[in-house]
Amino acid sequence: MPVDPSTRLTSGETSARGAGSTQRNATRHPPRGTAASAVEVRRSARRSRTVSAYREGDRTIVLIPARMSEAEERRWVGVMLDKLAAQESKRVLGDEELAERAERLSAQYFEGRAKPASVRWVTNQNTRWGSCTPAEGSIRLSHRLQGMPEYVVDYVLLHELAHLLVPGHGPRFWRLLEAYPRTERARGYLEGVVAAGRLPHAAAAED
Repeated sequence: MPVDPSTRLTSGETSARGAGSTQRNATRHPPRGTAASAVEVRRSARRSRTVSAYREGDRTIVLIPARMSEAEERRWVGVMLDKLAAQESKRVLGDEELAERAERLSAQYFEGRAKPASVRWVTNQNTRWGSCTPAEGSIRLSHRLQGMPEYVVDYVLLHELAHLLVPGHGPRFWRLLEAYPRTERARGYLEGVVAAGRLPHAAAAED
């Protein structure tokens, strides 16, 4: 079934969530390497030629026409996951948005107990991803995070927010971060970035 090339793509909470009656909901794990922990496919009888997708917490919702075949469904899920990831990687939050995001994350994972006085990007942190000064309530994120997936930025924000509650990196600190379901994935992503930065240039590696 041909699909309209003007495929709609949205990220985050959106009114598209309630558009049309769904015939079937399916939850599955996405291809390895994607940010979301699960994908829910919703088939709608009202859709005929459009596909859309958006994030909802830790899952990705993909809306497709009810008549789409299983093979087409798999293909379009992959396409939309790639587009969402590309969209998120290009989006850069301003300092004000960063502070608002920190407030939402604190409310969601720490019951609002972590209350930073300031949250901002800085360009003088090249050996760390973020830093926190609990006495001042200030959080600073390295500009190198800009352009990385949102779940990675969220993890670093939560890491620094946790330091407002627990200064060190002891068991109590890591227990706080266990509430965030993408902690290990985000840490793995950042470790991969660091490792890639230590590799020789591709041309030299081929010699």
